[in-house]
Amino acid sequence: MVFTGEVSFEVDVLFFCMGHGKSRAFMEKYSLPNQLKIIDLSHDFRLKREGNDFVYGLPELQKDAICESRHIANPGCFATAIQLALLPLANEKLLKNELHVHAITGSTGAGQQPGDTTHFSWRNNNVSVYKAFRHQHLGEIRQSLQQLQTGFQQALNFIPLRGSFSRGIFASVYTSTGLAETELKALFHEYYEQAPFVFLCEQNPNLKQVVNTNKCLLYLEKHEDKVLIVSVIDNLLKGASGQAVQNMNLMFGLEETSGLQLKAMAF
Repeated sequence: MVFTGEVSFEVDVLFFCMGHGKSRAFMEKYSLPNQLKIIDLSHDFRLKREGNDFVYGLPELQKDAICESRHIANPGCFATAIQLALLPLANEKLLKNELHVHAITGSTGAGQQPGDTTHFSWRNNNVSVYKAFRHQHLGEIRQSLQQLQTGFQQALNFIPLRGSFSRGIFASVYTSTGLAETELKALFHEYYEQAPFVFLCEQNPNLKQVVNTNKCLLYLEKHEDKVLIVSVIDNLLKGASGQAVQNMNLMFGLEETSGLQLKAMAF
């Protein structure tokens, strides 16, 4: 199909799934109807800049703004898992020390462009670190944390890994805190009380519990002065297309969970 440069006024919402850099170029090239709602899954509009009217589409951060928006920048997959592990702490201004993140993603989280490290023969029975301390999602994570905790400047140490599986992100985050485990759990329960896709688990979760769902499972443990937060999502759903549909539901006043009551691979 060749795009002719015209979008019908009968179209209500347009999803951009073209890869990083292409969404901005598309919008600069073509004139789109003012009433058309856009949800972009690339990195192009996630960071706030002058002239950028896209709202960052993490419902657990700013649902009201999403409901009133016309343009949505869908969050990155790693960014979603990591932010959901940290938002309740940032909301209470409790991120006072360095943050450490160790997260592994499946081969479907490697972007659109094929390469040596995305090929099955390389990924199979293999694991590797990539973009240590410089992953592109760090900017949007810091931006969201600063939205809740103004002045947050603590180091955010992120070690991403490529896994030998196809779908999912398993992130472990830890930082120092003076709060007891019971206090932390109460804080997380309160923050996510109205979030239909985020669940605080009593047992350490595994990846198959979220694959094929729009859920995020969180798990907390306190070890001396440190809190460990495990965050598990499906990178293709809550980390991408599922979250895009969740944002669409909010933009059009639909039930937030519409079309997203999906069953996990293991339950």
